[in-house]
Amino acid sequence: MLAIAALAVPVGAASAGVSWALLRLIGLITNAVFYGRLGTALVAPGSGHHNPAVVLLAPVAGGLVIGLMARYGSEKIRGHGMPEAIEAILLGGSKVQPRVALLKPVSAAIAIGTGGPFGAEGPIIMTGGAVGSLFAQFLRLTADERKTLLVAGAAGGMAATFNSPFAALMLAVELLLFEWRPRSYVPVAVAVCVAAIVRQPLLGTTALFPAVGVLHLTYGVFALCVVSGIAAGLLALVATVLVYAAEDAFRRLPVHWMWWPAIGGLIIGIGGLIVPEALGVGYNIIGAELDGSIGLGLVAGILLIKTLIWSLSLGSGTSGGVLAPMFMIGGALGTMESHVFPAVGPGFWALIGLAGVLGGVMRSPFTGVVFAIELTHRLDALLPLIIGATTAYAVSVLVLKRSVLTEKIARRGYHLSREYDVDPLEILFIGEVMERDILTFEAHLTAEEALAAISDIDPATVNARRQLLYPVVGDTDRLIAVVTRSQLETAVHQDDHCLTVADLGLTDPVVTHPDQTLRAVATAMAEHAVDRMPVVDRDDPTRIVGLITLTMLLAGRLRDLQEARDTARVLHLRVIRPRRRPSTPAA
Repeated sequence: MLAIAALAVPVGAASAGVSWALLRLIGLITNAVFYGRLGTALVAPGSGHHNPAVVLLAPVAGGLVIGLMARYGSEKIRGHGMPEAIEAILLGGSKVQPRVALLKPVSAAIAIGTGGPFGAEGPIIMTGGAVGSLFAQFLRLTADERKTLLVAGAAGGMAATFNSPFAALMLAVELLLFEWRPRSYVPVAVAVCVAAIVRQPLLGTTALFPAVGVLHLTYGVFALCVVSGIAAGLLALVATVLVYAAEDAFRRLPVHWMWWPAIGGLIIGIGGLIVPEALGVGYNIIGAELDGSIGLGLVAGILLIKTLIWSLSLGSGTSGGVLAPMFMIGGALGTMESHVFPAVGPGFWALIGLAGVLGGVMRSPFTGVVFAIELTHRLDALLPLIIGATTAYAVSVLVLKRSVLTEKIARRGYHLSREYDVDPLEILFIGEVMERDILTFEAHLTAEEALAAISDIDPATVNARRQLLYPVVGDTDRLIAVVTRSQLETAVHQDDHCLTVADLGLTDPVVTHPDQTLRAVATAMAEHAVDRMPVVDRDDPTRIVGLITLTMLLAGRLRDLQEARDTARVLHLRVIRPRRRPSTPAA
């Protein structure tokens, strides 16, 4: 843990540098394409009066470049980054190609700089992860250690982009690590902290969208947060369905996929002609939603056009992120709600909508809540945020099989689960499930005598008849070897009658102990390619106490199933009624 944490320090610093460079590159391309000037400051493509031809054709040109880069560079640059990072972790041994580390940020900068309605965070996650992975690939590390450094780079880039170290950690835990262990959490936390510190002189320390005003929370507001969460969950459903409906539609086109991003760029350009503010990352629009200074007409256009052009163009396989568009779309939904719901504070309902859509689209409610707080430093909205994001998450899991992140992986034929629970094999011990009444052989028995002894077993003794591994004991009933039934049968068939079970048996068997967990013995069976093991006393390894088989490991799974399915009423109410007095007979 400490060694990988030390390696995470330069990874975190590098990911912050990558984040800064990508944001500057986006600014450079946006200024050059839409304003005809040199500059690296982040500007909104739709904030000026541009030539309509530029608005329409710039995204198309960007899509053409991305298509060429994907076809002749690496197809891995297509998409919004996080599914690709997850796929590298789960299926690729956490190994990212060097060319992806270079082409992904460049392609994302071109997509966003030419007006694409995407965020930079997905590409930064993929690029930061690539930095961590490449660094790890130069060292002699395990796949798990490479995964930790990949996630360290990804989370570090996220923390540096949004000045949100806690949200970056939550994103790593909820989406990327697929485990909760000190060996992975501590290095990722180190990288995130280093990235956030390195960010300070590069991008500043203030909140990205600082909150203003005081919140006036009432019981009615908490109830309406549930309504807002339901609306956010349904919007997440619409956005996810649109993304993959668009992907399916593009697959049916009779043209090579290289041309799809250009077609997606045309959709972006048309949307930009209708609502120019929907183009680009849109930090200025998100800020206006969160401080309550955006008009109703514009926010309605943002909600409709941004959702459409983001989902349809993302389905074309272009390069761009998810978070910033979700911030803008969720904020637009909340701003629309603010015209119906009671006033609570500037941008309050936009904040609830932002967290809700993020929790619904990405199935990451904790990340949605923490992101909303770190973006605004609005800690007094914690409880409403939890209500809204959790409600949206509940709606999403009830109406959608998979999230926008995992659907892409599932479509490639892989199964991905993001539900974590305690391994049932960890909560049962060998001593609880092992077979104690077992048949043992004395060392001097021949193979033929041993087989005869097995045949003479009472048919009612089911366990003994099923036993296939037999401990061999010496004169003092101490374990000296183990022999299998197949070894005995082979010896008899080959007329080796004179061989004893001690001669046939394995004298150094793999053993286990009754106080070990079923997971420990399952690991030992996998390592040694055996499916049954003798159980010996820990204090006296020669004293046999039982036998454990692969089938017995299913007892842990069975208990888990029973606890999930079997219903029982544990407590009962007793109603004590006064006894009726017998009626007095009439005189």
